[in-house]
Amino acid sequence: MEHPLYSVAQVRDIEASAYAVLPPGALMRRAGQAAAGYALELLGARRDLPVLLLAGPGNNGGDALEMAANLADAGIDATVLHLPGSSDASSETAAAYDRARSGTVGWIDMLPPDAQWGLVVDGLFGIGLSRPLEGPYRELVEGLDAIRCPILALDLPSGLDADTGAVVGPDGIAVRATHTISFLGAKAGLYTGDGRDYAGRVRVDLLGLGPGHFPPAGARLGDVDVFGGRLAARRHNSHKGSFGDVAVVGGAHGMAGAAVLAARGALYAGAGRIFVAALDSAPGYDSSQPEIMFRHAEDFDFGGRTLVIGPGMGGSAGAMRLLAKALDSDSPLVIDADALNLIGASPDLQSRLARRAAPAVLTPHPLEGARLLGMTAAVVQADRLEAAREMALRSDATVILKGSGSIIARPDGQVLVNPTGNPGLATGGSGDVLAGICGALLAQGWPGWEAAAGAAWIHGAAADLLVDDGVGPIGMTAGELPAAARQVLNQLVRDRAGP
Repeated sequence: MEHPLYSVAQVRDIEASAYAVLPPGALMRRAGQAAAGYALELLGARRDLPVLLLAGPGNNGGDALEMAANLADAGIDATVLHLPGSSDASSETAAAYDRARSGTVGWIDMLPPDAQWGLVVDGLFGIGLSRPLEGPYRELVEGLDAIRCPILALDLPSGLDADTGAVVGPDGIAVRATHTISFLGAKAGLYTGDGRDYAGRVRVDLLGLGPGHFPPAGARLGDVDVFGGRLAARRHNSHKGSFGDVAVVGGAHGMAGAAVLAARGALYAGAGRIFVAALDSAPGYDSSQPEIMFRHAEDFDFGGRTLVIGPGMGGSAGAMRLLAKALDSDSPLVIDADALNLIGASPDLQSRLARRAAPAVLTPHPLEGARLLGMTAAVVQADRLEAAREMALRSDATVILKGSGSIIARPDGQVLVNPTGNPGLATGGSGDVLAGICGALLAQGWPGWEAAAGAAWIHGAAADLLVDDGVGPIGMTAGELPAAARQVLNQLVRDRAGP
């Protein structure tokens, strides 16, 4: 199922297309009706409790006013706190204000202390906000921290950038919603960066518009359909060679654990044979997973194998030589960790990467991405989608920019925002496991785009499965992820195969 993500500019175009064929105010009335219906669902059996609606000066405030009138008509005790602003409202918002004023909606000028609400609705600012919340708006949002009830944001939480998922402003503030109803399509900022912390559970409502109003989207929410065509039950008549070899190149002195975690990720994601090509003296075997074979990297033949290069690799001259050798090979590559830092510091390695014909997937976290792009991690995080696109373009490779709402990008500019995962992944070694999973999928013949999308989705879903089973997110370890990823992957295959 397609889950397109639209930019602010595209949403403006969708609005213009709708305005051209709908009566004046119809779109705002539909938004008010959709939001009121969702509010009634959220209230459930608590419909005797009042609802507070925060209405700002623009059309987002108009949506809140329409919603207030609809809730009042449904018998809900609806109260509006209206901050009209200094400029004239649009005709649609003015009409919504008049409608709300003519009914039974209550009005207040400030947050009352100790009031109990069944629901608070954020209709302060929508997608057009470009400045940090200040003055009475900031004070009002700060006051919401003391309110203990669900908070429903209209379109997106006020103070959040719809395109980037960043809170607007270096010292900005945003409404921390428990639920968001996103009108006319989903916005990428709801799913990445700060978005998942502030948007809560997201519902999308197209407000009754048909497909002709919606342009092609340059981004979409990742889901199983992106890589589902690669999921297949294994034939009985197969052997370990049927599922490819993965070699993890890394594990310098004191960092062997990173390479072992990547190897375990590849093992549990189904690769046929797993090697660790260690830069320093390799252990004889992994006592937990003796299936993993250890070799010395300098003597290891890269040919015919998928390489996961970088976990625990370090920055030595030997590491640089091995990376150059891998980049010049025709092996599929997953480039992670220290290998990314070496590439970021070397124009020669960057050139070798861009010239490759075989698939390559880069898996940077924001700081590694910043080194690749020659900027700071803060700049990368301020616009994660564009940073991932730029890395993919420069490297001519697929990129997984890790973090909340990992971004998967390819050189043609298409991006996915991965929806799975939780804070339990913020632990040492989880990225190594991701690299190993991705390597296993490449080794089994998945193209780079599907392998990256599938690895990110499965890795996040494994963490979600662990939390559902009572493991984490606090204290979840990377070593627990491979077995959970195996469970997720096999369930996906069973679901795809059907009864």
